[in-house]
Amino acid sequence: MQSNITQLSKYRLHQTCLIIEDSEFDRRKLTRVMNKSRHPFHIEVAATLKSARRAMEKGPVSLILLDNNLPDGLGADFALELAHDPNFAEIPVIIVSDWPSPFMWEKASTAGVAYVLSKTEFDGRYVHAVLEGKKEKLLN
Repeated sequence: MQSNITQLSKYRLHQTCLIIEDSEFDRRKLTRVMNKSRHPFHIEVAATLKSARRAMEKGPVSLILLDNNLPDGLGADFALELAHDPNFAEIPVIIVSDWPSPFMWEKASTAGVAYVLSKTEFDGRYVHAVLEGKKEKLLN
């Protein structure tokens, strides 16, 4: 029994989802979706890009759920920043925004974002597709 708990703990340490969202309501919604995922995750939340950067310094992140309109910048710009940093370029990013705009889609495509979704359409199937490598298209 102890070894199973240890293995699960090690797995969780390597499976961290960072939710970058300034709305408490939306953070809770995204957290609920992630908690229902068949992939066990440790959830970290950040309300700003500054706090997201601090969270990423603490340890490895396996997936980022990213709002676009944040108090200190645009999520699409942050995705571009990550794409140009060799330490973070391989982390899958899903932008989950209220109103995806054409400019956001263009930046997201350049940054290699897995999906751009409205908050109403986001659910676990996108997480599974990204983590299991079954994406059929780059952007939704």
